[in-house]
Amino acid sequence: MEGLIATGHDSRIDLEWSPSSDPGSTYAIFRSSKAGGPFEKINSEPHSPYVYSDFIGTNGVVYFYKVGESKKKPPDMIPVSAKSYAMDDEELLTSIQEATFRYFWQNGHPVSGLARERSDHGDDDCTTGGSGFGVMAIVVGAERGFVLRIAAAERMLKIMTFLEEKAVRYHGVWPHWLNGATGETRPFARKNGIRADNGGDLVETSFLIQGMLTVRQYFDRDDPVEQEIRERITRMWREVEWDWYLREPDGKQLYWHWSPDYGWMMDHPIGGHFNECLITYLLAIASPTHPIPPECYEEGWIGDPAEYANPDTYYGYRQWVGMPMGGRMFFTHYSFLGFDPQGWSDPYCNYFENSRNISLIHRAYCMQNPKRFEGYGSQAWGLTSCMTPEGYRGLDPLFRDNGTIAPTAALSAMPYVPEESMASLRHYYHNLGDRLWGEFGFYDAFNLEHDWFAGEYLAIDQGPIICMIENHRTGLLWKHFMSNPEIEPMLKSIGWVRSNDDMERK
Repeated sequence: MEGLIATGHDSRIDLEWSPSSDPGSTYAIFRSSKAGGPFEKINSEPHSPYVYSDFIGTNGVVYFYKVGESKKKPPDMIPVSAKSYAMDDEELLTSIQEATFRYFWQNGHPVSGLARERSDHGDDDCTTGGSGFGVMAIVVGAERGFVLRIAAAERMLKIMTFLEEKAVRYHGVWPHWLNGATGETRPFARKNGIRADNGGDLVETSFLIQGMLTVRQYFDRDDPVEQEIRERITRMWREVEWDWYLREPDGKQLYWHWSPDYGWMMDHPIGGHFNECLITYLLAIASPTHPIPPECYEEGWIGDPAEYANPDTYYGYRQWVGMPMGGRMFFTHYSFLGFDPQGWSDPYCNYFENSRNISLIHRAYCMQNPKRFEGYGSQAWGLTSCMTPEGYRGLDPLFRDNGTIAPTAALSAMPYVPEESMASLRHYYHNLGDRLWGEFGFYDAFNLEHDWFAGEYLAIDQGPIICMIENHRTGLLWKHFMSNPEIEPMLKSIGWVRSNDDMERK
């Protein structure tokens, strides 16, 4: 196989090679402990990606590899080899970020470069919000040298060109899903049996814009590619008609969906309680061309202050806003991949501290483990939306807990609870890695009660892992998003103030 490279990591050896010209090709991976063989095939199923992670579970081991398109015998080629070795925390974080980055780089759609909804090779379903996370992952990849900056910039320009010129928009807003080859809308949700979500999705668009604004600030060099990236992002940012999604001319609350065929049939107002949509209001108010009034923050996003605020303490940890016990953990991730909640507070809380305590509440809940699910504990915690043995489900401690843990929950909390998240990362990797690890990092979820591991990936779960680990390590994405000139004036216009870093933590 052309370009075959083997690289040693902690407990594993990764293989990468040049992809076949036939997009439908599958590969067979052969391994031997000796350069001269014999070589045995180690993948039981046909392998589509042009990367393979051989999780061997031990260190100090040298293996030799061959990769071919034949399923029966190893190809006639000089093998490549590598040695696994123990990594310290920083080395392991980089290794895991690099593997997770591959989801968005190797598995990106070949035409548009957008993030596929999940890891099904060859699938045209691409995710708008997941692509927002994906472009931030590419920024991390460029900064850490996983790919050359020029290659990252060229991929970014490909993505932005597709989003501007081919992807369908509805008053400047992209749909939840779109076809990565054509840009056509792929309907998502139903209402009364009708695929009424076949238009704009404002929340998914806000996740994409959050990523795009981060990209605009990162690719700041005076060369034609990076300049065009910035120009395209600025045009698309200015074309989002946030005010249209107020639904009424004098409305104060944003609505999630609008369809040219079904109008406002989905009828999904945004706000009234804390969830993943904070960034939607922040960007809508910050818009330089189609802003919503600043008072929409209180009247639309907050709504009834008594409903928005949470007066309760769980397991000894104060929670200022949000559902009891925090709801799903992605509420504390998606709005904060770019938006840095440190150092700012609205009248209700500092959202960094609120997210920190929600993370600790989830951990304490899993340590208590009231439903006695196998595997829960101080190193396996955090409930969120993910794949489960029953399909994709939204999980939380109070209402929905079926024994499924998604690595993204604890790992994406790393800026808030670094020690606790690192302990979980080590546990998932060293104790469960033989079944929980694949070529794009940790699989989406696992359920030890049912001896079940997902064996697949979701863009909206992989993206927060690499991005929030980076925010913990360097604050890279936070720094660049917050440097956009529209952000600080917006925060001040809605009454946010600089907050103390020594707020009550427990």
